[in-house]
Amino acid sequence: MSALLPPMPELDPIETDSVAVICPIAALHCAGRPKQSDVEARTHHLMAIAANLFLKHGYGRVSLEAIARDAHVAVRTIYVKFGGKSGLFNAVISAARERFFEGLSEMDTDQRPLETILTDFGVRFLNMAMTPHALRIQRIVAAEAGNNPDLARAFFKAGPGLTRGILARFFSRPEIRVRFREALSNEVLAAHLTNCLLGDQVARLLAEPEHELSEAELKAKVAFGLDLFLHGTLKH
Repeated sequence: MSALLPPMPELDPIETDSVAVICPIAALHCAGRPKQSDVEARTHHLMAIAANLFLKHGYGRVSLEAIARDAHVAVRTIYVKFGGKSGLFNAVISAARERFFEGLSEMDTDQRPLETILTDFGVRFLNMAMTPHALRIQRIVAAEAGNNPDLARAFFKAGPGLTRGILARFFSRPEIRVRFREALSNEVLAAHLTNCLLGDQVARLLAEPEHELSEAELKAKVAFGLDLFLHGTLKH
C-alpha cells in the first residue's frame, strides 16, 4: 500500500451541485472549491490510513470512528465518499488492483503465442496475488465472510470475479477457443487457470508464511502452474 501522507486537518464533506467534495472546515467560511489535486490527496491519505488499520487489526475490529480519528476526517466524510466501512474497504482493495487490471485489456487483441500470453498473465497475476499484503487481505475477507457475506461478495466481484471474467473473454477468442477441449467452458478454463497458478489455497490461507516471492520462485511457480493447466485443458 502506498506510503502514508502527512496528517491532514479535520475535513468535512460539502455538497456542491451534484458532486460531493471533501474540504477543510476552514473552507466552509470562504468561497470556491478545493483543488482537485487536494481532494485526491486527502482521499488517498484516508484510504492509506484505513488500509493500515485493516491490515493491522482486521476488518471487524476497526471502527469508522477509529479510521476518522487517525485520518483527521469526520465520520460523515467517509459515508459521503464511500458509503460506509465496507465501501471504504472495497475502495482500498480496488486501488491495489488498478495497475493489474489496466494491462489485462490487451489480452483481447494480443497476437502472440498462447503460451507467451498466459505466461505474462501468470507473472502479473502472482505479482499481485502472492504478496504479503494480498495474503492478509484475503485472510481478512475469509474471516469476515460468515458474518459479512456482502463484503465477501463485493471482494469477489471486484477481484477474482473480474479477473475470471477477463480470462473467460480471452478464452472465447475463436483462435484461442479452438485449442481447448469442447467440454470445458470459458468460465471453467478461467477458474482452473487461476487455481493452477495459485496452488493449494487452503494451505496458503491457513499455513503459508507471509513473504515476498523471489524472481526465480515466481517464474518457477508460473511455469509449473501453466504446465499443469495446459496439460489438463488443451486438445490432444
